[in-house]
Amino acid sequence: MSDPIATLEHLVLDEAPLLDPRVAARLARELAVELTGLGSIQELLDDPAVSDVLVNGPGPVWVERRGRLERSGTIVDDAQIRTAIERLVAPLGLRADRAHPVVDARLPDGTRVTVVLDPLAVDGPVLALRRHRAARLPLAEVAGPCRRLLEDRLAARRNLVVYGATGSGKTTLLNALGAALSPTERVVTIEDVAELCFPGGHVVRLEARPGTADGVGRIGMRDLVRAALRLRPDRLVVGEVRGAEALDMLWALSTGHLGSMSTLHAATATDALARLETMALASADGIPIEVVRAQIRSSVHVLVGMRREPDGSRRVHAVHDLVDGALVNVVAPVGEVHS
Repeated sequence: MSDPIATLEHLVLDEAPLLDPRVAARLARELAVELTGLGSIQELLDDPAVSDVLVNGPGPVWVERRGRLERSGTIVDDAQIRTAIERLVAPLGLRADRAHPVVDARLPDGTRVTVVLDPLAVDGPVLALRRHRAARLPLAEVAGPCRRLLEDRLAARRNLVVYGATGSGKTTLLNALGAALSPTERVVTIEDVAELCFPGGHVVRLEARPGTADGVGRIGMRDLVRAALRLRPDRLVVGEVRGAEALDMLWALSTGHLGSMSTLHAATATDALARLETMALASADGIPIEVVRAQIRSSVHVLVGMRREPDGSRRVHAVHDLVDGALVNVVAPVGEVHS
């Protein structure tokens, strides 16, 4: 198949033979992006320095460059946003409309797509694109002076939960930790949208499936956790715990899958334990809270806090061991208090 941009360039020169070839080439590229790509949003995605593109409804588009949020200088209207959303989700067999106003998916290149339509999004359709980071950051860069602490706990096969805010670098740390594992270990990763990429030769990657636009064929995180236990993993890695799969994961970790890892959204180590408890109880089918708490105490050994620094970098800022149900500060920020 011929290059569509070259074809368009030829057509432009046919219509305006006196046009400078460089101008014709630029017009052909712009037309190709407009017809088949994401318009002005595509230009932002093509910038290698951009990690996130954030459309908050009609108006200015925000981007994250090198860890800093800033206005891109690009302005989009309602029609442009809806066209971009349709071109992103339709090839994936998904729909974004009033019946399916929230879409969370992954593009073939690993880019994560989140869509929220009106009326849920009050000011118009919202689109967030997070590009897949091809290069893993070394553990020394992400963990800093905590590197040896984390390596020691990996080697001791301690179960580790990484907590932090959205965009704080939780997945980045998991990827760095995964690179430190022995290549002979069988690791099964479980994610809602696949972002983890471990270098070992014995890695099995599982990704949840949203199903068709009507919900047929959906496979959730809880289903994958249960399936992973039958795949003989040495370590389980759950990309993000945020629902009923929390209880299944706790059972799995307490039955011999030591050295496993997961992440969740929380501000402090205490909040992380509370969230894990709440999510597990939501699917516990009447199991007493004391049993769930005992399960957490026997399953979770280390909590690691991530945060985004003022310069845009992501760093480990806290490490806590869980000993006999109590948090022990190994590296903790000033002012963080635990009960």
